[in-house]
Amino acid sequence: MLVEHLYRYPVKGLSAESLEEVYLTEGETIPHDRRFALAQGDAPFDPAHPTFLPKQNFACLMSNARIALLRSAFDAHDGTLSLRAPGGESLTASTRTAAGRAAIADFLTRFLGTAARGEPRFLEAPGHAFTDHRRKAVSLINLASLQALEAAIGRRLDPLRFRANIYFSGLPAWAEFDWVGQEVLLGGTRLSVFKRIVRCPATQVDLETGQRDCDVPKLLRQHFGHADLGVYAAVVEGGRIAVGDALEPV
Repeated sequence: MLVEHLYRYPVKGLSAESLEEVYLTEGETIPHDRRFALAQGDAPFDPAHPTFLPKQNFACLMSNARIALLRSAFDAHDGTLSLRAPGGESLTASTRTAAGRAAIADFLTRFLGTAARGEPRFLEAPGHAFTDHRRKAVSLINLASLQALEAAIGRRLDPLRFRANIYFSGLPAWAEFDWVGQEVLLGGTRLSVFKRIVRCPATQVDLETGQRDCDVPKLLRQHFGHADLGVYAAVVEGGRIAVGDALEPV
């Protein structure tokens, strides 16, 4: 089993960034993964006391399909975030200043239009990740499972619909579900797989068109009797991982 792709998603709901290698820390996500989020104006999120909130409180593909059309790039060295809308409007601003965060929030709010609720805030809370699970984790997808779904429904699906961190090959379809409750060695790390990932309406969205064109959760239930694709794993021993690294259940 080999790692084929590595990704992070610096802003919750926005585009993926491909990685060749990354260093994982025990108990943490991939660095800068879901570091930022646009909180809707009615979201009760307090950056001074960050706690998990369901994704509906933030701009996300589940609720805001059109944000699939935005392209984003985060520079971890200088803290700038670049955004580009389909019509060519763009912005590069600092995530480290109040003025920069306000400019980013304004850009994203205008793009959301009527889907924005109240006065959205572009947020970061040091030590917090805006993930879809209460426990900090990395997400893994077995590409054979995705291929089994594609064969069942008769069409190709962009793997990035599933917004995973690690995509790997070399395991039979759905065999990764047997890893729940076990540990996996990956590169220089050790991961503890703790949960299957239940898929939500975010996966319905075509990332090129920003339209809902395929009811993935419904199709998973129809063909396989569940709505799951991928697994969550906690980092229990940190280290380097890279594209091409091997995975091995312990």
